[in-house]
Amino acid sequence: MKRNWLKGANSYYDVVVIGSGLAGMTAANMLAKLGHSVLLAEHHYNMGGLATWFKRKGGHILDISLHGFPSGMIKTFRKYWTKEMANSIIRLKGIRFDNPQFKLVTTFDKVDFTNILLERFGILKDVVDDFFETARNMNFYDELEMTTRELFEKFFPGRKDVWRFLMEPITYANGSTLDDPALSYGIVFSNFMDKGVFTYQGGTDDLIKKMKKELIKNGVDIRTHCLVEKIHLEGKSVKGVKINGQDIECRSVLSNSNILSTIHELVGDEKFSLEFIKEVKKVRLNDSSCQVYIGIKRGEKIDNVGDLLFTSVAEEYNTEKILDKHVTSRTFSFYYPEMRPGLDRFAIVSSTNARFMDWANLSEEEYNVEKENLIESTLDALEKYVPDIRQKVDYLEAATPKTFKRYTLAPAGTSFGTKFEGLKISRDLPKQINGLYHSGSVGIIMSGWLGAANYGVIVANEVDKFMRSLEHEPKKMVHASV
Repeated sequence: MKRNWLKGANSYYDVVVIGSGLAGMTAANMLAKLGHSVLLAEHHYNMGGLATWFKRKGGHILDISLHGFPSGMIKTFRKYWTKEMANSIIRLKGIRFDNPQFKLVTTFDKVDFTNILLERFGILKDVVDDFFETARNMNFYDELEMTTRELFEKFFPGRKDVWRFLMEPITYANGSTLDDPALSYGIVFSNFMDKGVFTYQGGTDDLIKKMKKELIKNGVDIRTHCLVEKIHLEGKSVKGVKINGQDIECRSVLSNSNILSTIHELVGDEKFSLEFIKEVKKVRLNDSSCQVYIGIKRGEKIDNVGDLLFTSVAEEYNTEKILDKHVTSRTFSFYYPEMRPGLDRFAIVSSTNARFMDWANLSEEEYNVEKENLIESTLDALEKYVPDIRQKVDYLEAATPKTFKRYTLAPAGTSFGTKFEGLKISRDLPKQINGLYHSGSVGIIMSGWLGAANYGVIVANEVDKFMRSLEHEPKKMVHASV
């Protein structure tokens, strides 16, 4: 018999959270601690969204997402999760660039970046200080008149080498291009420029395991293998959801699914105003990714060549080349034994930005050939830094935009949600339907893990305020399902 993954679930919850990405989990945790009954529904068997991991034969544990985020994550973990999680965050000090325009290693903080811009690139100190101040002062409410290209042209006219130094890591962090709004660059860049790049010691598996434990402790009903198929409305208010064919009542829904999927599929365009849907149709999806997972044989070692390595053979920074299936630019994340204390294993993950359409329409044979080409070309590029890599490897696997679509259900396998215009749509959702909220990766808010978690905090507070406004209404009866 098919397993009933909703067995024992209640017939009613105050809030249903759709998706267990970092925004969804953080919001669910907050809402439960604030006293609300919360159901967290995740369609996959693993939690974390793109911040997750997988295990393979031979003792390999491989993380999906890049392992770098700003120092602000320490405060977020301490305040909204646990001190234990916050104390597991450590700094990465070897951020390495290697491309035809420059080769350097940085600690990726404001002091070091300033010194490099002054000494390596010869930029005047007043210009550098003014640039940092301009980026730091950008906020969500600024007018979107200046593009990142115009920002760079203003401060560093014609200096494509400087543009690359400042831009390439952020492109990998949130999919930004030179033609996106400057503030979508400035906010993310400033977050990283606080104190450098950090990671979670213990690996994503340890983090998600601890998050799950904390969620359960605070009363969140976690259900994996549970696909939310529809959000039910009564007039212009949330009434419930359909999960795995079963209806469950609720007063509010917080979707951690893609904003376009939430509107078009889970609710339906007809439930929104024509003017709102007109704006929704202007929202562009962000790009996707490819990754190659490289497991190193037990007992083999890799010399330290940096924690994050931004490498490229392209003559200068070029968004189209970064997205091209014939890869010129990669980011390598190196996982040394200290990343997972006690495991004594090495692993490497290569990440490249990608277009979904370059992979979507390939035949099965073509698709397999291209995946193999991706793996082989990645090893070719890696040999420059780890010369005997092919002898040290005993596990290889590749993920493409089709892989990400399959596991996250995100349209076009987008790794970064939507472009900036998706933020307003996300924020305006409850103005259209009472009790309907969204939190996730939408353009500007997306500083990787930090942006996702903090957006979960922001929206959880709004859901709490909404639920408290309903306290004078009769309480729903709660029954357990069979």
